[in-house]
Amino acid sequence: MEEKPKYLDERLSFEERAEDLVSRMTLEECAAQLLHGAKGVKRLGVKDYNWWNEALHGVARAGMATVFPQAIGMAASFDEPLMRKVGDVISTEGRAKYNVSQRYGDYGIYKGLTFWSPNVNIFRDPRWGRGQETYGEDPYLTGRMGVSFVKGIQGDDTRYLKAAACAKHFAVHSGPEKLRHEFDARVSGQDMEETYLPAFHALVDAGVEGVMGAYNRVNGEPACGSKTLLKEILTERWGFRGYVTSDCWAVADFHQHHKVTSVPEESVKLALENGCVLNCGCTYERVLSAVEQGLLSEETVRHAAVVLMTTRMKLGMFDAHTPFDGLGMQDVDTDYSRSINERMARESLVLLKNNGILPLAEDKLRCISVIGPNADSVTALEGNYHGTANQYHTVLEAICTSLPECRVLYSKGCHLYAPDDPDCGDRMGEVKAMAELSDLVILVTGLDETIEGEEMPGQEMGGDKRDLLLPEPQRRLVDTLCQGNTPFIIVNLSGSAVDFAGGNEGASAIVQAWYPGAMGGKAIADLLFGEFSPSGRLPVTFYKNENTLPDFCDYSMKERTYKYFTGEPLFPFGYGLSYTRFAYSGLKADEKVEAGQEARASVTVENTGSMDSDTVVQFYLRDVEASVHTPKYRLCAFRHISLKAGERAEVSVEIPGEMFAIITEAGERVYEPGEFILCAGGSQPDAYSLSLTGENTISARIVLE
Repeated sequence: MEEKPKYLDERLSFEERAEDLVSRMTLEECAAQLLHGAKGVKRLGVKDYNWWNEALHGVARAGMATVFPQAIGMAASFDEPLMRKVGDVISTEGRAKYNVSQRYGDYGIYKGLTFWSPNVNIFRDPRWGRGQETYGEDPYLTGRMGVSFVKGIQGDDTRYLKAAACAKHFAVHSGPEKLRHEFDARVSGQDMEETYLPAFHALVDAGVEGVMGAYNRVNGEPACGSKTLLKEILTERWGFRGYVTSDCWAVADFHQHHKVTSVPEESVKLALENGCVLNCGCTYERVLSAVEQGLLSEETVRHAAVVLMTTRMKLGMFDAHTPFDGLGMQDVDTDYSRSINERMARESLVLLKNNGILPLAEDKLRCISVIGPNADSVTALEGNYHGTANQYHTVLEAICTSLPECRVLYSKGCHLYAPDDPDCGDRMGEVKAMAELSDLVILVTGLDETIEGEEMPGQEMGGDKRDLLLPEPQRRLVDTLCQGNTPFIIVNLSGSAVDFAGGNEGASAIVQAWYPGAMGGKAIADLLFGEFSPSGRLPVTFYKNENTLPDFCDYSMKERTYKYFTGEPLFPFGYGLSYTRFAYSGLKADEKVEAGQEARASVTVENTGSMDSDTVVQFYLRDVEASVHTPKYRLCAFRHISLKAGERAEVSVEIPGEMFAIITEAGERVYEPGEFILCAGGSQPDAYSLSLTGENTISARIVLE
């Protein structure tokens, strides 16, 4: 009897088994594994497999799934443990859907276990349409939330990956969308190491299985074929051993748009030899041609196939059983997943303004109006890259449910963005009449994925924003309500910063709700009526539209994000109001720390108000004596905690050693002895944040030896 082949011997390592499997393949069969739609090898028991799947905030594009808040909203929670639970729910549902697809022989797109998420690019410019997919503008926050998501996705089994996460888009990528196929992002060594690389490095250290390259060039090299990024940094310096995939059809950009190669075979050579082993697209259909022309070695092709088969081995695709085989449709969109979704939706909401009107007293409301193009919109709940929920809770529906004894009037008010839409028309008369009848107006404004998002060829800005204002028809709505006497609250659904213009002063309260997911409307209504106290914090700076921003194509961090912006923003990074108040005292920190070593710190937080509430404790570090330009200060630790009214707790954190390093202009990490100031509180330690919150931050001195 023939001995069992090594690749089926579960006692061996995944790498050994993958090498044995690939050794049994022809070169043609190996080449076929390097495309996202990999062809099966029936004689070896290798099934067709499509690598392309998405799970940015829930299993996407594959039918029923839990639809969580968009990534930027989840970042506003500053809640690492909850983020890990979200990732765990997603991988459970992903495994369940994979098992069902396998059972019925469905090997198509969006049916696999390799999720091309999370997006840990830095949201450096508020105009970028895809910024909604990220965890904001801060590298540390992005890294921590990304690591938690990856751990949730990949699971904690000692042998198998529950699913495979993928960090994208490596590494300097944040618009403009219209130019992404030809754009060259020029970035200094200092900005690369301080801003663009840290989150990716954190995910690699956490064991992320995949990395996706970006469309654009970085300092002249196409990201998906960059020797600097893929070989020198990712593989040699960081020791990454997973798989690298191109973004979809990005390798074709090498010769079609970047013009760094002349023909597809040269693009194949550039990408594969620098470590991009998988092609989302079709350019790797020329792999055999590149080998025949002497541009590419057979060894390179086989090595790429081994890398990819190793990932599939880790997912248990060639084993008799895995711990996840029992998952099925009964495990998708469950009561538990909905509870996690609702909790994340609640924690994502950021209260930007409150003149005392919130929380609303239901028994004092006789008639209210809910107005705005996003009030009853499911699209505005979802964000981009989403699945299909069993049930959606829009803002209008949830408010009606919360007010059974109150008359609730509704008007769309205007089109989302078109000033002369024939189906919507001018409804300002209706809006005025409703406002006059009402005790209160809840105005639901914002954007959605049809006008803010990934490359949109038919749009002037390609999915990016021209400015930071609401679309013109919505500005008219705001102005109309500002001119009346009825108090109004703005609830804004968008994936990015918005300047509410007249609403900044005219509205009695403003809630930033992002794209809050299927449970979003319920979470918003519960916040408005005081079922819980808001705890979300801005993961991005909200600039004033008149703030001078650098050119969108300028990738220098000068005057970008809270760390380098020198003006006064509309609402600062890390900011968010509560229905109660918190006091900080007793900050303790290591007085001295050695270079490269982490520092320990703790602070006492007390809920001094009358309502139970979550809050986000934030720690910022400032270098007092740096010899080079450094950030004003940087977020270096945070904790999301819950405190009952009158309760106090000590919050302890560890500050990573690299936070005490300076980055030279050349991008070198250097430890200079000297003094640092550590600040702790519920916001940034700047005067503007303190004036908005009315809460103190406290500081301590740490000396780097």
